Amino acid sequence: MTKGGPLDRREVVRRLLADRQDLLVVTGLGSASYDVMAAGDHDNNYYLWAAMGSAAMVGLGLATAQPGKSVLVITGDGEMLMGFGALATIALRRPANLTIAVLDNGHFGETGMQESHAGRGISLDKVAASCGFSWTGEITEMAGVDALKARVAARDGLKLATLKIKPENLPRVLPPRDGVHIKNRFRAALGYQPI
Repeated sequence: MTKGGPLDRREVVRRLLADRQDLLVVTGLGSASYDVMAAGDHDNNYYLWAAMGSAAMVGLGLATAQPGKSVLVITGDGEMLMGFGALATIALRRPANLTIAVLDNGHFGETGMQESHAGRGISLDKVAASCGFSWTGEITEMAGVDALKARVAARDGLKLATLKIKPENLPRVLPPRDGVHIKNRFRAALGYQPI
């Protein structure tokens, strides 16, 4: 069993989002949102609050509605485990422009660093592969992060990567918490009027 891994979570996210252009990003709640915000706020970031387990399904909806854009869901292993069944639904829909990046530290970081199912041996990338994702992998080196970034841009099939990060609790970098503001800003970046 592997609990977490060697990668620095903030560096992983920073590298994935560097020179992002029009990449659409959905964050899982908690640390994934803090990491994306630490990499730099952007109008194309859709931060989720109080929506445990929903990031992947929000990503599916967005990828379906915006097939000409790459969609990256950045979430944690705990949040992805809460939306475990979403992997099967997403695999059946197969949006070629959706990538899910799971920051796996093997712990539930937002509730006290209790060991998660991933910390006890559940490999989310293998679950996604068994559901029928086009590409899955476990990443333990920064070269793999760079390769994942290229895969995100390719829009050539549904992907999920488990990024093995250090189990640490970093300082919070809070993104905007006003859901209406986040929604309206995101819609405006896509060329839609606020509602």
